[in-house]
Amino acid sequence: MVRFIWSTAAYLVANAVGLLIAALLLPGFSIDFLSFVLAVVIFSAVQTVAGPLITKISMKSFPQLMGGIALVTIFLGLFVTDMLMAGMQIGGIANWLAATLLVWIGSLVASVLLPIYVFKRLADAKD
Repeated sequence: MVRFIWSTAAYLVANAVGLLIAALLLPGFSIDFLSFVLAVVIFSAVQTVAGPLITKISMKSFPQLMGGIALVTIFLGLFVTDMLMAGMQIGGIANWLAATLLVWIGSLVASVLLPIYVFKRLADAKD
């Protein structure tokens, strides 16, 4: 149960880092401060549900898509979150593509580094 909580926290923080990087680097991408937490939760939930679904669909119908499933999932997560959140604006097509790439890179790096450095130190300090 504790491992699940740490894993979920790392996943949410990694997605928050990805969204924050996109918001800081892209001029047309903005998220209201109050909407940020809810946007991270919605984005993460969509990714959690859509990832296995897109994988299953692509294995049957579009095997060429297998290499880009994470990018498709992030794009879909951004799309749904943008539709549901009034406090989030992504901008034009260039911003959509750049945001997908930046969120993917940011969340990938954060999901690799967080468990190694941050959460390991917290777990060691607790013991």
